[in-house]
Amino acid sequence: MTVISAILVVSCKKSSFEDAYSDPSTIESTTVEKQFSGIIYTNREYVVPSYWNYFVVLRTSVNHYTQAVGWANSLGQYAPGGAAITDRWNNYYNFLAQFRELEKVYSKLTPEEQADKRIYMMAASIYFYDHTQKVVDLHGDIPWADAGKLSTNNGNYGASYAKYQSAEDIYTAMLDDLKKIADELSVTTVKPAILTGFKTQDLINKGDMTLWKKYCNSLRLRMLTRVSGTPKFQARASQEISSILSDQSKYPLVAENADNVMLKVYDLGSDINAKGFKTGLEDWNGNIAGKVMIDRMKASSDPRLRAMFEPGANAGGTYTGLDQSLDAATQTNAINAGILAIYNRSTLSRNEFFPGILITAAEVNYQLAEYYTKLGNDGQAKASYEKGIRQSIDYYYWLRTLSKDGAVPPLTLTTVLEVNSYISNPAVMWNSAASTAGKLALIGTEKWLHYSVVEPLESWSEIRRLNFPALVFSPDNSSQQKLPPNRWIYPSSEIAFNSTNYQAVAAKDNLQTKLFWDID
Repeated sequence: MTVISAILVVSCKKSSFEDAYSDPSTIESTTVEKQFSGIIYTNREYVVPSYWNYFVVLRTSVNHYTQAVGWANSLGQYAPGGAAITDRWNNYYNFLAQFRELEKVYSKLTPEEQADKRIYMMAASIYFYDHTQKVVDLHGDIPWADAGKLSTNNGNYGASYAKYQSAEDIYTAMLDDLKKIADELSVTTVKPAILTGFKTQDLINKGDMTLWKKYCNSLRLRMLTRVSGTPKFQARASQEISSILSDQSKYPLVAENADNVMLKVYDLGSDINAKGFKTGLEDWNGNIAGKVMIDRMKASSDPRLRAMFEPGANAGGTYTGLDQSLDAATQTNAINAGILAIYNRSTLSRNEFFPGILITAAEVNYQLAEYYTKLGNDGQAKASYEKGIRQSIDYYYWLRTLSKDGAVPPLTLTTVLEVNSYISNPAVMWNSAASTAGKLALIGTEKWLHYSVVEPLESWSEIRRLNFPALVFSPDNSSQQKLPPNRWIYPSSEIAFNSTNYQAVAAKDNLQTKLFWDID
């Protein structure tokens, strides 16, 4: 339900952020600094790959909807599981409650203290909006502005049940505030003593102000791109993206891989690690490669193939993906025979230092390629598209360098010739598409390959929005939900505990309702 108070009793292991997390139930002892880190900590398992997120939430839902993986067709395979919906919902509202506690603590500071510590509120808001966007893109309308205020309301449950807000209004509020934050960051100077503390508490950018500016503006670009096709946001998206690009000194973007915004793993003895990625992705054959992705990568000689995947144990070195059009028995036999490719264990699932990915340069450049394409600037669109491809390739090879796992032999590094050959392949080459739709298909396919199982929520949103790549699914005729849904439903707790407010969205609460930006 939406009055969750985020009273989570967790014990950080001894580490560089040992004291970063504060239990809001002991709010008297918390500080802006600790509450800021508590926000990041609370949401960590939905950022850094974890067992529960991959095995329970993604394995039978979003990873199927994007065909980032292959699976044996089964009954009810397109309806997201109740446990997945409930846990992700509850985690978000615990996270939101942490943010409300930060607002509460900050509001009690003197004006001078607020000015000094304003950087914490700006950074927390950027991170909060990033993950709010993801939840809105899953459900649509959600309780938001008045949610998470049980502590603020002094434990009054009756006053803490929050009304639902429309997805459009939430996007508007976030974009409005992100614009203000971007403007403020462009002229902000943080006192040295405050910056020293911020560097300690900042688990994402380690106090790097430039990276926070790039995170803010790149998130704006992502959200503006997401809503750019809607009548309500079309003019705004065009104007604001143009403004961002026309003044990169004021509104810098994540332009290079060195700028990628991530929650990094530094100490496997801490609670921020990717140890759960192995069982989360590998258990119950959750890491089987899909035929569409493998065939596309093989046909175009994609240099990422060997970094992202490995051949099946009995495949004789051949990469083969699971065909979703086959019957379940045939699919199961192929899985059991060990002839299907799987995600590269040393690059991904057994890479315990795998970071939590927030924004990458490749996705930024793909968004720019879309913007320039729709603007009719083919030269800039091509340059951004090809830059995104190069960055995506480098990114996957860089991820492997973080790994201490030796299950898969070391990668043969790419060469300039190999990368150029891929970019000039007819299936990839920019000039192979003459129409806007054709160019958007190229961009959409590259986004899909880049996101893979690493950023599945962003991948599903972009597939729903762009309809590229055009994936084909085997209908589940045993269920009312025959194909992948357009959204997730709300958890049963909302009906049970927030029933009065739920009635306002009950008519929309089905798997067929489209998000407001999903207009095609």
